[in-house]
Amino acid sequence: MADQDNSSTSGVLLSFIVGGLAGAALAILFAPRAGKETREMIADRVKDGLARGRDLKDEVVSRSQHLRDEAVDFLEERKERLGSAIEAGQQAYREARDRT
Repeated sequence: MADQDNSSTSGVLLSFIVGGLAGAALAILFAPRAGKETREMIADRVKDGLARGRDLKDEVVSRSQHLRDEAVDFLEERKERLGSAIEAGQQAYREARDRT
């Protein structure tokens, strides 16, 4: 359930960013500047946007790897506890069986 919330939140955020970039590009295209200046400005903004996108991707990858590692550790701990509980239950069963 939490994964769906995070996915929808990041989808909305990404849509907002893309929409903002598209709006900025249109505003630049219709600005009263020379064609060469406008193309240079657009190229600079695209490069900045791509750099930000790469940074965001790197951050998301890093966070997801961290969350994966935490999940693996959590599951390993639960697996060990479950194994110990099963072993204790089997031992208690054997002791009770031997007493009768």
